[in-house]
Amino acid sequence: MPFMFELAVDPLSLIVLIAVAFTAGFIDAIAGGGGLLTIPALLTVGLPPHLVLGTNKLCATFGSATASYTFYRRRLFEPRLWRRALIGTAIGATLGAGIAHRLPASWLNQMLPLVVCACGLYLLFSRIPTDTPMAKEQPIAQHRQWPQGLGLGFYDGVAGPGTGAFWTVSSLLIYPLDLLRASGVARTMNFVSNSAALVVFIIGGQVAWMLGIGMGLALMAGSFFGARTAIHGGAKFIRPVFILVVLALSLRLAWQHWIVAP
Repeated sequence: MPFMFELAVDPLSLIVLIAVAFTAGFIDAIAGGGGLLTIPALLTVGLPPHLVLGTNKLCATFGSATASYTFYRRRLFEPRLWRRALIGTAIGATLGAGIAHRLPASWLNQMLPLVVCACGLYLLFSRIPTDTPMAKEQPIAQHRQWPQGLGLGFYDGVAGPGTGAFWTVSSLLIYPLDLLRASGVARTMNFVSNSAALVVFIIGGQVAWMLGIGMGLALMAGSFFGARTAIHGGAKFIRPVFILVVLALSLRLAWQHWIVAP
């Protein structure tokens, strides 16, 4: 079914999805939230919700891998300090994806627009964290990593939009990190949860491979430029436009699945 459905995506829709994926990768590497664009875009072209989640995990893994490697190479993420978070995130994402795989498609069609809209509103009205120097003499609390990793990993497995932003904000609140290193943690944990959830969707046969790989390559390119932009000062000018697009897409999906469909 995934392969046959890919043939139903017309060339214009494919070009639009590739462009959306590049934009999502760029945004996700800076502040998270790329899934707020890719998930409604995939739903808009008519893919079934389970296939949307699986395909989105495939393309998101490409982007998060590129961004996390960029932060690691620049020594903005130290894996030895985050072992518990890495393990907790993988476990949570596996459990979340397993539950999402078993949810009825009708539930997902009505749930995903609501999740996307709620995350978009949160990012719109949330206060952007201030960039304060990292207190290097303060240790990274280990016991806080389990609930954070399990909770955010589970959410990313079930739905996923905004996970990177939630990781960034929560890490700034919990640990003595500056914004740049918190972004490095977010990108790496996002890669772990994307990979773990992807395995579950692959086993369930809910991945459109050609479409996911094409969007994934575009996400990689966007993530590369986005991570470099974040490291060199960020790009806050894209925030209002990004949020408006997200809200417009989510409202369209809500109209389609809550009002028209019944």
